[in-house]
Amino acid sequence: MSITNENPRFIVIIPSRYGSSRFPGKPLAKIGGEPMIARVCRQVEKTGLPMAVATDDRRIADCVESLGYRAVMTSDDHPNGTSRISEALARLRDMGIEADVAINVQGDEPFIDPTQIQALARTFVDEGDTMIATLCRRFDKANGFEALFDPNVVKLVFNLRMEAIYFSRSIIPYVRGVDWKQWLDTTDFFTHVGIYAYRTELLPRLVALPQTEHEKAESLEQLRWLDNGYTIKVRETDRPTVGIDTPEDLERAEKFLEKYLKNGL
Repeated sequence: MSITNENPRFIVIIPSRYGSSRFPGKPLAKIGGEPMIARVCRQVEKTGLPMAVATDDRRIADCVESLGYRAVMTSDDHPNGTSRISEALARLRDMGIEADVAINVQGDEPFIDPTQIQALARTFVDEGDTMIATLCRRFDKANGFEALFDPNVVKLVFNLRMEAIYFSRSIIPYVRGVDWKQWLDTTDFFTHVGIYAYRTELLPRLVALPQTEHEKAESLEQLRWLDNGYTIKVRETDRPTVGIDTPEDLERAEKFLEKYLKNGL
């Protein structure tokens, strides 16, 4: 079905900060000759949903606005993207822009597919009790065990109702009684695609929650929500993405762009 900005009202917010410890200035790094944040915005624009970039740096805002997109300046001391989105929503409300559901698309996901954003939005249309939703992707076994073992690749397990049970940097589930070299042949693993959607009424409560031990151990904010009893609905996507965490990832992104540009990514 087609998603429009009606019942509920959606907005896509792209948190984008300049001062990444591993990759300062990351949103302005060039991929295919254009800033990363520009590619993210263009992908989101294809959904037809309202959007805004939430940033703490005027250079990012200037880049975004020069391309005709909306930028919202936020504080530079947010502990995570959810907190930044909450502030951005408050600023947007002051401008007369209201939304029932905020979709969080990371500013370092230049290959996010519009259909992935639409899939999250449909969850809130089709299932009225949805409060938080995210995406997963079946792990490509051709990438090998080392890629699955990578702690930067977040794994998850979910129940039969497609609700998240746990997210981890470790491999989950553990396959008992099978040599690890055979795990990929015997078990399907799922990796997290770091895009979220939440009811805007819920965001102040999520931001106010204290860190939990699971979150501290894994450095995964979503575990705080699970620990406090919130349900995260999971939808599966088969579209590959390449997140950019370090300067070294740019080379991988360029190869990804070359391979998939013909598909209109």
